[in-house]
Amino acid sequence: MKVAEKIVILWNDSDGFAATIADALNPNPTSSLRKLEEQIQLPLDKYGVGDGGNGGSVVHFVDEDGAYKVSVFLLRSYEPPALVCAINELLDIITKEASALPTIVAPFFVAASKLKFNNKSIEASSRKASLHYFHVGPETEATTGLFATRVEKPPPLMQIHHEPLSCLLHLARVKCLPTSILIGQRSSSISHKALNEELQVIHETGELVASWAGLSFARDRIKWNASKTSKEEESPWRALYG
Repeated sequence: MKVAEKIVILWNDSDGFAATIADALNPNPTSSLRKLEEQIQLPLDKYGVGDGGNGGSVVHFVDEDGAYKVSVFLLRSYEPPALVCAINELLDIITKEASALPTIVAPFFVAASKLKFNNKSIEASSRKASLHYFHVGPETEATTGLFATRVEKPPPLMQIHHEPLSCLLHLARVKCLPTSILIGQRSSSISHKALNEELQVIHETGELVASWAGLSFARDRIKWNASKTSKEEESPWRALYG
């Protein structure tokens, strides 16, 4: 599978954040880029945790000369332990097929209860939806110049209790891949105002990704009606670890 040097990785969450970002990213009206979509095959059977079937999809933005400019991966929603194997295989595909060291941007939208500082949920100090940014691996001027100047950094020593994000961070560090993470923090409220705040964060995230990738982001294609409960449920597999 041929891939671009600019990579966007989205985890297909149940709330539809990733699907919305992927759907709203399009070539600029004056651009000659075209979309080319294909399925991702991840050989997880070698780990003994999967069937090696469809791992999701990827949309490549290709110019008139056939050069791949941006590849947007929408990874299937795996659960641990298959999740870390799937992300590892995906990063291996990207590094093997890219013509040069790829630069990765990965947006997430995470419940505030999954982000902690000093063992306390960040939602205790901020109930509003917000956006954070940090970078792992070698820094590039294109990403740090755009994201670092427009998005606040998370609190020092922030603890992340969101498996897809944690796995990607760990593996990107191990593989020394330049990876910029955009973390949208969901509001802990269920009010109409909170929903509007979340829509604004989604729009801001999409605009940042589009600006970095040289694409456009269609705000009118945002679909967001994520349900909330008063307390986020823990993944059942966590009970195995106490």
